[in-house]
Amino acid sequence: MIPVVCVMEWILHSKHYSREVKMSVVVVVIGVGVCTVTDVKVNLKGFMCACLAILSTSLQQISIGSLQKKYSSGSFELLSKTAPIQALFLLILGPFVDYYLSGKLITNYKMSAGAVLCILLSCLLAVFCNVSQYLCIGRFSAVSFQVLGHMKTVCVLTLGWLLFDSELTFKNIMGMIIAVVGMVIYSWAVEAEKLSNAKTFPHAKNSLTEEEIRLLTAGTDKSPLKDVELGEARG
Repeated sequence: MIPVVCVMEWILHSKHYSREVKMSVVVVVIGVGVCTVTDVKVNLKGFMCACLAILSTSLQQISIGSLQKKYSSGSFELLSKTAPIQALFLLILGPFVDYYLSGKLITNYKMSAGAVLCILLSCLLAVFCNVSQYLCIGRFSAVSFQVLGHMKTVCVLTLGWLLFDSELTFKNIMGMIIAVVGMVIYSWAVEAEKLSNAKTFPHAKNSLTEEEIRLLTAGTDKSPLKDVELGEARG
């Protein structure tokens, strides 16, 4: 999913990444692939659903960062505006998608106390997940969120081995090590990119991202020169 986010940001916002960032992303992807991919079986329905999920999730995460920067809105403010729309689409399309994938109607499912408890717990965890997503993307970027999110995969595999006696093979361990190394390299690459931008724009804040700096320079190049005395604009 990280490469898709990078490509979509390049297409939509003309965002470019340094060679170090690209290399670190490749290392993370390789590590996650080694520790999680075991047996690959592809069918048309699963392939279509996977592509749609990756594209829609990537676009949603990129839009979060773009909307926060465009309207200077906070994470909680944007979440309060977008959450009802997402919930409405889920209520409308969810039953049809579920029937397409499982062949069963949700109305035929017999609810129990345990099922209701699991649904409520899932909703509660989803709230915390969405809040952390909006906070992280608003402060950093969609790519950073994806890279940091793969730490969850490492934690799931490790906790599964510690708590539930899940099998942890040498391949899993090597994949986790490669993924963590890629995350460290990514952090270093992002900091190096910020230092490079700070040298180019010494009076800019250190918290400015590459996208914000690009917008500032574009606005400076395209804005007309104003004559204060005559009150006229000279192009």
